[in-house]
Amino acid sequence: MSARGRAAAGGLLLGLALTGCSAGGTDEQPTPTPTVENTTAACPEQPEERASGGEVLAAVTVDCLGGGQLDLGRAPGVPTVVNLWASWCAPCREELPVIQQLADAAGDRLRVVGLVSQDTASNGTAFAAEAGITMPTGVDAEGDLATEQGLRGLPYTYFLRADGSIAHLQLRPVTSLEELEGLVAEHLGVAL
Repeated sequence: MSARGRAAAGGLLLGLALTGCSAGGTDEQPTPTPTVENTTAACPEQPEERASGGEVLAAVTVDCLGGGQLDLGRAPGVPTVVNLWASWCAPCREELPVIQQLADAAGDRLRVVGLVSQDTASNGTAFAAEAGITMPTGVDAEGDLATEQGLRGLPYTYFLRADGSIAHLQLRPVTSLEELEGLVAEHLGVAL
């Protein structure tokens, strides 16, 4: 860099320093990031009974966006669909509204819960609100369940029997409510 270029760069830096590029010299506070209201339901109460009857999910307990906790190692007491998703996952963003449709159609015959995996609660809350997600949703920010189950990538959907045993693991995204209802009927014996 020439002497003239160094002088110009030095002058620019001095000018920036004198004009106050930091908030330290002013009374103004940075604008807080707006918070998004949670749209998801609280996680349901669970029986005390541990999952049994074959292969089961790892005993990972997570907080839920809408309140309460979800212990994935307990028997849910009713057939249950658990969908692992993240806001940064494009296939999850396409699939999650279909999972919500299943939750809306399920009634008392089937429980449907989401699990934000490898993502933050604030990102999960924001995407859930944007996508109209109201089903109970836990947050596994570190991806402990995926790690314990040996999963890589997202999304995944577990179909659990009432005793907590794994009936099926869906390794690819579901694209329609009809496809999802077919999987529920085939693997959990629940017709919707």
